[in-house]
Amino acid sequence: MTAYSYDHIHLRSRDPRGTAEWYHQMFGARVFESVQSDGQPRIDLDINGLTVFIASVPAEADMPAAPADAHLGLDHFGLRVDNLDGAVAELKQRGATFTMEPRTIRQGVKIAFIQCPDNVRVELLERSG
Repeated sequence: MTAYSYDHIHLRSRDPRGTAEWYHQMFGARVFESVQSDGQPRIDLDINGLTVFIASVPAEADMPAAPADAHLGLDHFGLRVDNLDGAVAELKQRGATFTMEPRTIRQGVKIAFIQCPDNVRVELLERSG
């Protein structure tokens, strides 16, 4: 059986540099310039080992509205933290917008959701016990 492992998340943005700066400010992402296989520039992020590519889309490309809670397709990606309340406080000081404030969804698991550029959502998770 083939073994699969995580490699990257690939985002599209009208402003890859601005989007990368947002992830740097919010999550401390390290930002790198790169080139895609088609020769086009790309911005790469390293969020503590999580690789994210950000490629440009033309200004005239359609920007779908932010999806409702129940929709098809990629819903979000998750970042684990040791102290959710502390992370939320830090992110709010940096100007982050939360679509879901911290809450316990089951014993030992607290979550919150943050709205990111280009209608991307990130779930913050604290797992204890």
